[in-house]
Amino acid sequence: MLPGRLCLVPLLLALGVGSGGGSGDGGDSRRRRLLAAKVNKHKPWIETSYHGVITENNDTVILDPPLVALDKDAPVPFAGEICAFKIHGQELPFEAVVLNKTSGEGRLRAKSPIDCELQKEYTFIIQAYDCGVGPREAAWKKSHKAVVHIQVKDVNEFAPTFKEPAYKVIVTEGKIYDSILQVEAIDEDCSPQYSQICNYEIVTTDVPFAIDRNGNIRNTEKLSFDKQRQYEILVTAYDCGQKPAAQDTLVQVDVKPVCKPGWQDWTKRIEYQPGSGSMPLFPSIHLETCDGAVSSLQVTAELQTNYIGKGCDRETYSEKSLQKLCGASSGIIDLLPSPSAATNWTAGLLVDSSEMIFKFDGRQGAKIPDGIVPKNLTDQFTITMWMKHGPSPGVRAEKETILCNSDKTEMNRHHYALYVHNCRLVFLLRKDFDQADTFRPAEFHWKLDQICDKEWHYYVINVEFPVVTLYMDGATYEPYLVTNDWPIHPSHIAMQLTVGACWQGGEVAKPRFAQFFHGSLASLTIRPGKMESQKVISCLQACKEGLDINSLESLGQGIKYHFNPSQSVLVMEGDDIGNINRALQKVSYINSRQFPTAGVRRLRLSSKVQCFGEDVCISIPDVDAYIMVLQAIEPQITLQGTERFWRPAAQFESARGVTLFPDIKIVSTFAKTEASGDTRTTGTAPKSAVLEEMLHNLDFCDILVLGGDLDPRQECLELNHSELHQRHLDATNSTAGYSIYGVGSMSRYEQVLHHLRYRNWHPTSLETRRFRIKCSELNGRYTSNEFNLEVSVLHEVRVSDKEHVNHLIVQPPFLQSVHHPESRSSIQRSSVVPSIATVVIIISVCMLVFVVAMGVYRVRIAHQHFLQETEAAKEAEMDWDDSALTITVNPMEKHEGPGHGEEETEGEEEEEAEEGMSSSSSGSDDSEEEEEEGMGRGRHGQSGTRQAQLEWDDSILSY
Repeated sequence: MLPGRLCLVPLLLALGVGSGGGSGDGGDSRRRRLLAAKVNKHKPWIETSYHGVITENNDTVILDPPLVALDKDAPVPFAGEICAFKIHGQELPFEAVVLNKTSGEGRLRAKSPIDCELQKEYTFIIQAYDCGVGPREAAWKKSHKAVVHIQVKDVNEFAPTFKEPAYKVIVTEGKIYDSILQVEAIDEDCSPQYSQICNYEIVTTDVPFAIDRNGNIRNTEKLSFDKQRQYEILVTAYDCGQKPAAQDTLVQVDVKPVCKPGWQDWTKRIEYQPGSGSMPLFPSIHLETCDGAVSSLQVTAELQTNYIGKGCDRETYSEKSLQKLCGASSGIIDLLPSPSAATNWTAGLLVDSSEMIFKFDGRQGAKIPDGIVPKNLTDQFTITMWMKHGPSPGVRAEKETILCNSDKTEMNRHHYALYVHNCRLVFLLRKDFDQADTFRPAEFHWKLDQICDKEWHYYVINVEFPVVTLYMDGATYEPYLVTNDWPIHPSHIAMQLTVGACWQGGEVAKPRFAQFFHGSLASLTIRPGKMESQKVISCLQACKEGLDINSLESLGQGIKYHFNPSQSVLVMEGDDIGNINRALQKVSYINSRQFPTAGVRRLRLSSKVQCFGEDVCISIPDVDAYIMVLQAIEPQITLQGTERFWRPAAQFESARGVTLFPDIKIVSTFAKTEASGDTRTTGTAPKSAVLEEMLHNLDFCDILVLGGDLDPRQECLELNHSELHQRHLDATNSTAGYSIYGVGSMSRYEQVLHHLRYRNWHPTSLETRRFRIKCSELNGRYTSNEFNLEVSVLHEVRVSDKEHVNHLIVQPPFLQSVHHPESRSSIQRSSVVPSIATVVIIISVCMLVFVVAMGVYRVRIAHQHFLQETEAAKEAEMDWDDSALTITVNPMEKHEGPGHGEEETEGEEEEEAEEGMSSSSSGSDDSEEEEEEGMGRGRHGQSGTRQAQLEWDDSILSY
């Protein structure tokens, strides 16, 4: 008990309050009230009102006057002390604590952080309580109610922010403005000192602009459109606490000329996201005529893509795949394929930016191997190619050979050839002398400007002798000149087909190339026996990108428009400027490729204006813009499936063979970046990559044989042609593997791969075969992972009649065999182990080896322990009384006992062998015993010696 409390006892006795007075609860209650009336006579006293200040994010409240409660009952303990201050109000973030009960000093503090921006001031009621008459809060008296008013002091924690992240204004050149525009910033602080914006400042230096304290921007000098068309200035703001804005605002000032006719509100750079479909090019464009009297207007929009690929963005599949996509007839022969083991004649040619474009510099040619193209092309055949060619060097330029079939030796006769001479395309066809010795059409000449314009063009020569037709970029051209010649007399001289030059095998000292080609070629093909239709030709040369018009039906009346065949040029004409503006706003760019070629497409808008009978008409400058085709999302093609399996040898020999990829799956994914929603901590949204699946085509899958080519005398890969034809795919087969090609969906390729089989007529000499798959999209632009498969053969194991059946189970090929004698074999039979049993046998043997090893280890440990104890006993020279010797033997020692094999009968061993066939656990134990027995017999002489040295009296031996 506190010393102060001891003074209360005599006081209570003096007042006549004792332990014996009264009885029961009623008496105690009356005594307490009497005590309170006599001791705690007065209420505490506090001020009637308080004014306080607290700084936000702080917990100390500074009160005026200070919080002090007085009680006239002092210095009486409890009655004259202040025990508590209580605040009246709901959910107030304050509490009052007593610092000194005797002096009545208290403190007001915040229970939680105070935010001025949420509430600027608080008003509540407070009362003081004395300690009553005892420590149990009995008969407390409270003071009158006092009003407390607290004001929250602001901290300059918020920076000014602009109402708009950016401002834009258009001004006319040559004027001085009092105010171009006004920027405005706000501050979220609560006090006038920190919430008001006191100053604005232009951060960008060396600009002809100024700003006042109210945010009004004006120009300090006259602006010139020719000097600078646009200004970008950064502006910041300061609150009255001189705290700058968290982020400056951008003010863009566009200078407008003093009305010059031309197109307005168009963007020079236009970004196109692959897969976004049709995108408007000029959504806000309009023509400023400066009140000119315009009677009609013709606008030409031209998309310039001649430097992209072969003149525009086309599919980059192989020529065979493109021919099949367009429905061309079969039998096409690609004369300029990508270099490979089977098509190596293009390996030495120069490659121009792509494996499908070959550049000829006038010093090289390629020989087509014999057998690629048949000698007799018949009276109907088609030659197709992409060609980019410029003017020939020299005054009298020589022939530049594209394709030539000439004598290989002795003579220099050209049987058929395609070449360029003086910007003319010439096709030579010399027929053999067969029926009549008469003149026949032999040379067909076309004179076209496009042949030497250094641009890509698509040429198709359809031959239906004696008629030869040229298609260039889908348009038909008849030869302007046809010359006749005599047929070629038959001979036994072999012919040589070449590309890029002509082979001169005779009339020279050494055979060599001549008449070299200067330019670029791609997709040079020949199709003997058939001609191509106009529809297929248009499809093969069609661009996948071009101009388009959204909503043709919404074009205004009187608007005429026309597209060129490739939709790279659009011409619009009308007499109403408003209708022309609206029509031009609907012109869009479209690229239908899933993976377009990234890069710039130049765009030009030219105009022709006619005025009402005026000598001088306004001139409208051309619009030069460009479309930036962004990089397409690159797919990650993944092949998944079983990578290793075993099959019995009989299945390899069957007619169906072994299905190699029954569960293969082709999946294509791309990484999509997503921003996290929580930006409070860092201020910027963290990005995370999420894989999403996408669908697209494939154009080939190669199945390669690893570890040596296939031996066609005993093994092969097979695939039903019906599986390919149903899915519009083709395939080639060789000893190196299988190649499936053609443009098709990933699911189609999966279905075909599910039916690929491997056969082997002599699998006895085969252990494993390994294969590898790799698939491609867009002729190798995107490739999959390399999926490896290993197929193993399960060979049948035949056991001799003299071998015990237990050893068939416990004897894998990597363990040394332990054979029982012939006399002990009670079960004699031949057995074939199935494939599943072989795996079980291997696992069982591994477990057996582990158990035996653990048993031997424990026996040796026990034996070493026994020897140590024996040595210790000898050193102590202790005498043993072995009359009642009791030995506890490790049960595992019976497998190690040297004489154990001789103590058991042969009948017991055979019973144990038969029991070993009944279950895996007993089989393991019996096999272990038999193995130890075999080891014992192998060391029979040694075991006899050891047994003679150590003999046990087991008459009282306990286990």
